[in-house]
Amino acid sequence: MTIYIAREASKVWRKVTTETSVELSLLREKWGLLLAGIVFQYIHGLAARGVHYLHRPGPLLQDLGFMALPELGQDKGYLSESIFASIFASFVLWTFHPFIYHSKRFYTVLIWRRVLAFLVASQVLRIITFYSTQLPGPNYHCREGSKLATLPPPNNVFEVLLINFPHGVLFGCGDLIFSSHMIFTLVFVRTYHKYGSKRFVKLLAWFMAIVQSLLIIASRKHYSVDVVVAWYTVNLVVFFVDNKLPEMPDRTNGVPLLPLSTREKDGRLKEEKDSRLKEEFHKLLNGNHGDPTDRRQRAQMNGRHDEDINHAHSTLSDAAVNGGT
Repeated sequence: MTIYIAREASKVWRKVTTETSVELSLLREKWGLLLAGIVFQYIHGLAARGVHYLHRPGPLLQDLGFMALPELGQDKGYLSESIFASIFASFVLWTFHPFIYHSKRFYTVLIWRRVLAFLVASQVLRIITFYSTQLPGPNYHCREGSKLATLPPPNNVFEVLLINFPHGVLFGCGDLIFSSHMIFTLVFVRTYHKYGSKRFVKLLAWFMAIVQSLLIIASRKHYSVDVVVAWYTVNLVVFFVDNKLPEMPDRTNGVPLLPLSTREKDGRLKEEKDSRLKEEFHKLLNGNHGDPTDRRQRAQMNGRHDEDINHAHSTLSDAAVNGGT
């Protein structure tokens, strides 16, 4: 048993080290866009923090979702966060499965480059939207009478830049249209729907996205419009951005599709050239060199020549017989 565990552990370790070297070579080429996408997550958080200074609490707006869904209460606000955390963690783990599993469909660096492109495009639209009009927040800490509903003017620029993480993120107000949680959820679900392999997991992911949407509204964390706008905006953004990006290479066929260095390209060309020379040499030895059409013509000519020789032999034989008689 111990030997089996040690052998399997060594196999997993070899897979991890091999995949790490492959992903690092990709990261050296694609690090710029990945870094830009990560930095923009901070910019998005900074924008959400800034709109909190502009937020003014007021009476709740009339909302169809609030009428249809019973209010869960402040003590059950964790339900939507639990669904979101499970979706987020599951997606992150899935994107790193090529480091362990034998079957691989994508490169981790390339899929996160794609995901960050979807997120940034959606978040740019979100920032423009919630700065255009500030609605009174429906969440409990954003309502009238709450000390967290408004923020006093900052004492210095560092107070704004540090965004009071994580308290400032969890208890923000004013960044409503459209829901940031739904941006991440829909981007993750759509990405798995395209590159995932389990049909049941795809159906479960869409079901969880719907459940999370209802829980967000029932928890009064967003108005219904924030969730509805997220559903069609994010799906449209992912559709158009995905069509503009180059398609990721499919790894299921086992062919390495990573960009080759100059040395690797020269080696690959030399191998192909040597292979062609060997094939030509074998053709010469076997008498099969040349164009197939020429070989067919020569075969036909040789056939006619053999027929003429056979006809001549038969004519001479008949003449000899007649002469003898």
